[in-house]
Amino acid sequence: MSADRRTQAERSAATRQALLEAGRKLFGQLGYGSVSTVAIADAAGVSRGAMYHQFADKRELFEAVFEDVERSLVRTIGSAVSASGSTDPIENLIVGCLAWLDASAEPEVQRIALLDAPAVLGWHRWREIELQHTIGRLEDSLSGAVEAGRIRTQAVRPLALVIVGALDEASQYLAKFGDSPQEESNIRAVIEQLISGLAHDT
Repeated sequence: MSADRRTQAERSAATRQALLEAGRKLFGQLGYGSVSTVAIADAAGVSRGAMYHQFADKRELFEAVFEDVERSLVRTIGSAVSASGSTDPIENLIVGCLAWLDASAEPEVQRIALLDAPAVLGWHRWREIELQHTIGRLEDSLSGAVEAGRIRTQAVRPLALVIVGALDEASQYLAKFGDSPQEESNIRAVIEQLISGLAHDT
């Protein structure tokens, strides 16, 4: 009996994962409004009934896809910071912000996280999810830098939101002019200067 339950749980998890992957691909390519539940179910290789067993409607699936995008961004940022080998909080913030910038400039992330998510989920839910993932990670990094004396003592959340606003604008700029190495270099330099300017030497 327990083996049967595990098998059912595994099947359910596989169905959910297939729907997330299909939804992420379609939402990223076409946008929320142009994707039907039939198309998602077909792309995932499951029935619409199986899809509705996992998600109440398209909006709920989109929210899960957005959270999946946010988690992948956090993993990307974490991997970049770990790979840098730096122990300086300011250097780690720069590396993390540039990794976030690069990932956010991807068309799929742009479409899901920056264009559709605020409109589909509403600003408050969109921001709530970001605070649990990417913005939350940035707040933790800023708090660590404050505790280490590398950034002046201040309210971390407003600082994090201002940095996020800059990253969002920068990623949209790169999405438009990213084919120009000079423009990409200029934007990256601005982000580095922004974060470096926070440094406080005690």
